[in-house]
Amino acid sequence: MTSNTLIGIAKKVREVRLEKGLKLIEVAKAASVSKGLLSKIENGRTIPSLPVLLKIIQALKVDLTVFFEGIEDGVDHRYIHCKPAQHVSLQKEDSVGFNYFSILQESFNNIALHVAILDLDPEAEREKVITDGYQLLYLLDGKIDYELDNESVFMEAGDSLFFNGQIPHVPRNNSNERARILVIYLLTTNKSH
Repeated sequence: MTSNTLIGIAKKVREVRLEKGLKLIEVAKAASVSKGLLSKIENGRTIPSLPVLLKIIQALKVDLTVFFEGIEDGVDHRYIHCKPAQHVSLQKEDSVGFNYFSILQESFNNIALHVAILDLDPEAEREKVITDGYQLLYLLDGKIDYELDNESVFMEAGDSLFFNGQIPHVPRNNSNERARILVIYLLTTNKSH
């Protein structure tokens, strides 16, 4: 899978589930996966194995061909040039003030590279999350406190932070100005998925 395929799959799972009025726990049970795993898949925080993806599609009671309609697989190029108008707005976990924009997503072997901009409003709220892989953050504008499990790292514009996404994490913007973060995810497939 390359380009926006992984983003497309994540968005499609969420869209179909919401269109059918299904709760996360209902689909997870029907697919024999955990609610947490399904949430991570919907939010682009993990790459499902093919068997897991097929179970989820079956649990959503949607035909495979219908599910994959409109999900594009990128064509290999010598380079990728993306204009701001091509950035894809992403809705992730239940949150307030977290505005994600996907810039690039490419995969190779069992690793996916996902680059996004996160505009973090003052007093934005979200629970801590876990991501299957590593994250590199570069704070473009503003000031934030980045919570990693029980620790807090204060960051100012120009600071970077690299960590294992398995550590529960969340950025906090306690200032009066929007913060802007470049987020680079290196996601790995998990054989247990």
